[in-house]
Amino acid sequence: MNKNVLFSRRVLLIAAVSATVLAACGRAATPEASAPAEQAPAKSGPKPVLKLAENPWTGSSVNVYVAKEILESQLGYKVEIVTIDEKNQWAALATGDLSASLEVWPSGHGDAIKQYVKDMKVVDDVGGLGVIGKIGWFTPKYVIDAHPELATLDGYKKPENAALFKTAETGDAGQFLTGDPSWVQFDEAIIANNGLSFKVVKGGSEQAVLSAVDTAYSQKKPILFYLWTPHSIHDKYELVNVKLPAPDAACEGNRAAAPEKVSCDYAEDVLMKVANAKLKTDAPDAYAMLSKMSYTNKDQIAMIAAVEVDKKSPADAAKAWVAANEAVWKTWLAK
Repeated sequence: MNKNVLFSRRVLLIAAVSATVLAACGRAATPEASAPAEQAPAKSGPKPVLKLAENPWTGSSVNVYVAKEILESQLGYKVEIVTIDEKNQWAALATGDLSASLEVWPSGHGDAIKQYVKDMKVVDDVGGLGVIGKIGWFTPKYVIDAHPELATLDGYKKPENAALFKTAETGDAGQFLTGDPSWVQFDEAIIANNGLSFKVVKGGSEQAVLSAVDTAYSQKKPILFYLWTPHSIHDKYELVNVKLPAPDAACEGNRAAAPEKVSCDYAEDVLMKVANAKLKTDAPDAYAMLSKMSYTNKDQIAMIAAVEVDKKSPADAAKAWVAANEAVWKTWLAK
């Protein structure tokens, strides 16, 4: 065979083998194609669904709807609102079945705060709501005008004064009206430990108390009831917060250790927010936003009044506040 022909065949064979090897290695023959391809950016996982506790009073409702509006519109979370009473929420917060609760009145939850926040460390204190609350005994001002001694607890110890508040349900005892049975309450103990002839009647809800106050006011009849500030009713009626024995260290200790021994007034509360401890790593931007969430008594009262006086839904009241207060909630998102 001609050597030139043989040489040519060898060259062609080598070229073919080289092309096959290059193709198998996934590399192209041109300099431009030989550069490694850029990797696509890594995709983050889906954001967790956040579950916020709604307790059975209007302040709690507007709080969670404000948070929902910001978390969904600004941070892209899906938020579910879970209606639950303030005592049962602690176990759900500990397990992660709830992400956060945004209005805890600490004077009534000392034992839970110690157990879940301080000892077990499964729930985090994520700071104050900015609202100062006070639970107490209230009566209309017209009652005090007629009986000035009823401004303090001692006035209720007189049988003739207790009889002013009696109803068909309470017999010879005076009625002390409260609302939802799940609320933190020490009223039966306060009554028993101060020797008062009163019986606690649970109306079943905040609205039941408000309706009873409306009726009493329309008839100018005496009524004594459990309520709190901030609340829209204080803009509607002149009410007097009855002065009970001042809370001291011993009485405050009884709230957690021996509630049946409580004999003093409710303490003023700096309302706090709490969250499942894992939220800090599972949803750090949401955790940071909830930690910074804070507004004034005036802010909250305006939303409560929108619900209770203007008959808006908590969601609509919250949306209106968010629309009018961008300068406030923008600070909750600042890094």
